[in-house]
Amino acid sequence: MAAAELDEAQKLKRQRNPRRGMYVLPSLFTAGNIAAGFYAMTESIRGASGDQRGFNHAALAIGFAVLFDGIDGRVARMTDTSSDFGREFDSLADVITFGVAPSLLAYLWGVQSVLPSAYPLLQDHLHDLGIVVCFLFLICGACRLARFNISVNPQPRNPGLPGKKYFVGMPIPAGAGVVAAVVHFELGSPIYSVWMSGVWLALIAATGFLMVSSWRFWSAKELNFSERQPVRGVLLLVVILALVIRFSQYALIIIAMVYLLSGVLARLAYSWGRRTAAK
Repeated sequence: MAAAELDEAQKLKRQRNPRRGMYVLPSLFTAGNIAAGFYAMTESIRGASGDQRGFNHAALAIGFAVLFDGIDGRVARMTDTSSDFGREFDSLADVITFGVAPSLLAYLWGVQSVLPSAYPLLQDHLHDLGIVVCFLFLICGACRLARFNISVNPQPRNPGLPGKKYFVGMPIPAGAGVVAAVVHFELGSPIYSVWMSGVWLALIAATGFLMVSSWRFWSAKELNFSERQPVRGVLLLVVILALVIRFSQYALIIIAMVYLLSGVLARLAYSWGRRTAAK
């Protein structure tokens, strides 16, 4: 009887304490995240050297990194292998892949490639402004990660439906996804116009602001794939993957822009509701 109880206690201990090798599994996806970010930076430089395909490859690499970023956290939770090291490693990876890589891509694709125009002074100012805006995008992303790491149950200023959790500010992978989706929509063909480059920098600045804002963004945490019959979540995931694979050029930019606008519209709707209630 004592031997049986001892065996049962050992089994429970094994279930509660996963093998050390299991802790490596989420880190492998995080390492894949970093690898995709480094590849995106090298391809951005290749695109600036004259091969426009490099810009498109960089955008696709950031897109794959978003997938890796979503998988590593879910794998850690499913295998009960979350750790302080894993969280710090993931944050550093996000700064590289979703901060440095898209900032470099945004500058080289949307500013550096602008052709000489009839307004050389304006073009010089545009290049200087591009450096500042793309750097601010990186800083905003890093601040967004730092705030996320130290926050405990953060609440947005414009709360949504009760019982649902939201991100406070646009997540940095989504911000990088906006940059990557626009570049991929153009299949890597860079911006040559001074005025279009100005519009591009306005989009980059707006995305950076949304990352450090306190506005709510959908977190998708209500999609639970661990249920016995996660039909809706699986069906939604399959439809999205099919659209992205078949129509990636259009599907990715629609997803990125809809998500970006969802936070803006949620804020406007909340402000409108408060004004109406006050009246």
